[in-house]
Amino acid sequence: MTTAFIGARIFDGMVLHDDAVLLTDGAAVTGLAASVPSGAEVIDLAGGILSSGLIDLQVNGGGGLMVDGHTDPQTLRAICLTHARLGTTGLLPTLITDSFDATARVIEAGVASIGVPGFLGLHLEGPHLDPRRKGAHDPALIRPMEDRDLAMLISAARRLPALMITLAPSAVRADQIAALAEAGAVVSLGHTDCTYAEAEAAIVAGARCATHLFNAMSQLGNREPGLVGAVLSNDIAAGVIADAIHVAPATLRIALSARPDGLFLVSDCMAAAGTDQTEFTLGGRKILRRDGRLTLEDGTLAGADLSLPQAIAVMVHKIGLPPERALAMATRAPAQVIGRDDLGQLRSGARTDLVHLSDTFDVKGVWQGGEKRL
Repeated sequence: MTTAFIGARIFDGMVLHDDAVLLTDGAAVTGLAASVPSGAEVIDLAGGILSSGLIDLQVNGGGGLMVDGHTDPQTLRAICLTHARLGTTGLLPTLITDSFDATARVIEAGVASIGVPGFLGLHLEGPHLDPRRKGAHDPALIRPMEDRDLAMLISAARRLPALMITLAPSAVRADQIAALAEAGAVVSLGHTDCTYAEAEAAIVAGARCATHLFNAMSQLGNREPGLVGAVLSNDIAAGVIADAIHVAPATLRIALSARPDGLFLVSDCMAAAGTDQTEFTLGGRKILRRDGRLTLEDGTLAGADLSLPQAIAVMVHKIGLPPERALAMATRAPAQVIGRDDLGQLRSGARTDLVHLSDTFDVKGVWQGGEKRL
């Protein structure tokens, strides 16, 4: 049976339509129409914005759970469900720097989770990073990529729907980057103090993304542009944490001027997402949740206390972006990074993953594959 969504502005991935009707047929979108067809089931949203479901490529946890070396398919399912209720219908659960064995266990949990609603693959943020830009990662676990790491990651890239790997140029060789890219992994540069030339070489080798732009990376200088300069002057994607804490609003405006289509939103959220927790642990270290920040006890930022709808609101109300552009940064743009043409846009054949937002970007309703989640 055809379902017709009416009463809200509809964002199709590119444009906000004021008077359109979204038509779906079970798990698939069939298109936009000017009126409700005869016999259709009508869902009247009574205002707000209807968009394709939000997509987050950097999710460390949620619902009181973290992605760590003990993660199993049940944990991944619970994290995906938590984020569905927060408006994110597709995500990459993210393991930060850990041991070889822990990484292998999470990969197997990910493979076993294929088909779980919302599970789009994995993001492995480390361990092949630069200790000079470790952030909240455990420096004792950071190490260069070895042959067994490469073999495991190539296998994972071929088995998972999507695999993003954050690495530092100093911890890998160009041929390793090329092999990962050839296997289908999204190689993302981050947690690195690399020079502009080193970043350029990694991009030539196959890196096509950067992780949380401006954070834990070499900055733009007058004589050494660093990784920030490489991102802003090359055609690669970059995630940004738009909580007005990790990156100053003025800095984000500058980046958006340089790369109007290259940036996408990530939450970089932790276990506290979707809960009222004020403390939790990360690799045995206490994380404090205070005044919209997540930090180690020494004050180091440790992920973000953020959801994608909140990030969209920041982009619109503090950065000054039009709603269409902010919404695209949480839908179409991340879907393109992982090669999912069936997500992030409301066009014929796309999945019926939907989020209904208020005019202030609060979550009012969520559907995954046509099934109502909220």
